[in-house]
Amino acid sequence: MNTFERLLTLWVALAMAAGLILGTLVPGLVQTVAAAEVASINLVVAVLIWAMVYPMMVNVDFGAVAGVARQPRGLLVTLTVNWLIKPFSMALLAVLFFEHIFAPWIDPQDATQYIAGLILLGAAPCTAMVFVWAQLTRGDATYTLVQVSVNDLIMVVAFAPIVALLLGVTDITVPWETLVLATILYVALPLIAGLLTRRALGTAQAIDAFTTRIKPLSMVGLIATVAILFGLQGEVILSKPAVIALIAVPILIQSYGIFAIAYAAAYVLKVPHRIAAPCALIGTSNFFELAVAVAISLFGLNSGAALATVVGVLVEVPVMLSLVAFANRTRNSFITE
Repeated sequence: MNTFERLLTLWVALAMAAGLILGTLVPGLVQTVAAAEVASINLVVAVLIWAMVYPMMVNVDFGAVAGVARQPRGLLVTLTVNWLIKPFSMALLAVLFFEHIFAPWIDPQDATQYIAGLILLGAAPCTAMVFVWAQLTRGDATYTLVQVSVNDLIMVVAFAPIVALLLGVTDITVPWETLVLATILYVALPLIAGLLTRRALGTAQAIDAFTTRIKPLSMVGLIATVAILFGLQGEVILSKPAVIALIAVPILIQSYGIFAIAYAAAYVLKVPHRIAAPCALIGTSNFFELAVAVAISLFGLNSGAALATVVGVLVEVPVMLSLVAFANRTRNSFITE
């Protein structure tokens, strides 16, 4: 990693502060950015995430997709953690904290809303940002694409039933516009662009040189995305800091716990680090656009459930950067095949 990448946590912290300042001092600019939204997806943020995802897509080798079948353990870890553990552990933690540990400080009706928002986060594994985390851990781009694609296919059929089961609500309406648009913007279009770029570059040496040159743009996109997200939520952060801190507690425990389970399982199963790191990070990260959209549709824009999903957005980047750093430090503990 170069100096800029090693100091990425510092740049992200500065971006958070800059976002809060902009949200407070230039609310008109923030409102303009917030208005650029389609199907609960902010188009400005989408462009930046696209820029972050594209460099890794250039590294996707379709000729190697068939080889994924020879390494099924990484995919098995991802699917087990994402769909058999994560939604239920998040629900358990949400109930534990907001019906028991935090009960003296939280109104029961608000607690129910926060629990619902946390459940929505837990049932929506990451679609886009995981490509960034995989790139930072030198993950296998082709394998990561397959893992994300399989998770997306499962999400189409499993998200609503799991949420309905855990919330006790039977009329869950999945915002298909959000799911489809996110898949197109964050997976399909960058993948097509990456494929066309590979063909244009031709040789492996040219591809490596190109991705090396554009990799810093991915980090700049991450920093700009963080600034915008914190700018959009600056008013909420400054008006309810104590509530946000309480909501963040189970999210932090869940994030580090899920990563530990997936990463340890990959280690025990002798999954190579280039696959192990992304497979653990997919479950740790969340598809926050989907969670926010469902929270708003079920409970309303100003609901506690929507607030809880927003806190998930704010917590995610610092948490993921810390886990990326840990994964990079422990690289040598894994097999390297």
